[in-house]
Amino acid sequence: QVQLVESGGGLVQAGGSLILSCAASGDIFSVNVMGWYRQAPGKQRELVAGITWGGNPRYADSAKGRFTISRDNNKNTVYLQMNSLKPEDTAVYYCAAGETFGSRWDFSSWGQGTQVTVSS
Repeated sequence: QVQLVESGGGLVQAGGSLILSCAASGDIFSVNVMGWYRQAPGKQRELVAGITWGGNPRYADSAKGRFTISRDNNKNTVYLQMNSLKPEDTAVYYCAAGETFGSRWDFSSWGQGTQVTVSS
């Protein structure tokens, strides 16, 4: 079982920045991809960004150019640097961990979620 501990959410004004971090522990030997999803009220959970342990990132269109995902393999930690935040980025952000199967990412472990609120 993989445990994910998130930190870094909060309240920020539009145009501001936040950094989310997520540390993985437990049965992480099979984990080779981690990412961040978000879910706004009344909306489906969506992938914001993910990165493989080989360093290949993937971003939602809404995140490209504003968000940067990175990872520290030694610490089993992934970071999401969010810049130029917009009110529409307001959501609960969930860390996820899983495995890759070719180009498919299969996330099987989830964090508790951290609230990000962007005020206008």
